[in-house]
Amino acid sequence: MNKPLIGAFFAALLLGAGITPAVAAGSAQAQESATETAPAAKAVTFAGTVALSNCSGSVVRSPDSQPTDPALVLSNGHCLETGFPGPGEVLVDRPSTRTFTLLDATGNGLGTLKASKIAYGTMTDTDLSLYELTSTYEQIETGYGIKALELETAHPVAGTAITVASGYWKRTYSCDIDGFVHQLKEGRWTWKDSVRYTPECQTIGGTSGSPVIDDATGKVVAVNNTGNESGQECTDNNPCEVDENGEVTVREGINYAQQTYNMVPCIGTGNKIDLDREGCGLPKP
Repeated sequence: MNKPLIGAFFAALLLGAGITPAVAAGSAQAQESATETAPAAKAVTFAGTVALSNCSGSVVRSPDSQPTDPALVLSNGHCLETGFPGPGEVLVDRPSTRTFTLLDATGNGLGTLKASKIAYGTMTDTDLSLYELTSTYEQIETGYGIKALELETAHPVAGTAITVASGYWKRTYSCDIDGFVHQLKEGRWTWKDSVRYTPECQTIGGTSGSPVIDDATGKVVAVNNTGNESGQECTDNNPCEVDENGEVTVREGINYAQQTYNMVPCIGTGNKIDLDREGCGLPKP
């Protein structure tokens, strides 16, 4: 997914060999040409983002999360250490000891956060993972001076200026939301109501799981996950767009993200994931 399906599956092997992870993969040329934060997005920093072994992520909170709640880390489903969830597969409350490097505003590593479990993970309808940490928001803020990024509760709007902040690369990509995709198909997976970026966001390998931040509000509106690398139709690393009438469109070089507003109602008391809560839009096991 963004780009790799297959590449992300072998991310651990690639990293061990010193190779850029395929997730969100792009050419070396694309990596070199990745743009820095545009002037309009200078308020967006790396504070609250994290680096995973093969992807990016961020410490996030819902508007109702409390300081004493165990903190949550948001990334992609295809970034899970357990491998890609199959179509229709949903992981809930799976033990995990995964670690994350917490970053400050300039991208410097502050320390290591540790997961207690995979609170939620899937690649069905969306592509996201939520890890519950052994640390609370209060402990993270007291120990590192870092506040969690807040999740937006409303559907994003086309034309919104956004920044994709990659903790893995310590790079930002600035562009606008170009529109929304009824169905985005890549290999065996299908995602719904995906965010399409304008061409300026040329995300690369390792940016998968990065928070997509609304420049005006500083809130997370989506999670970066894929892009069409070579113009193929609906294949791994080459997602295609399918509209309400079944018409397929391929946009080579365009990248995408999955919205996060619909998961906010699923976060209940104590930051526990409750898929039966009113308004929860996440798939169930």
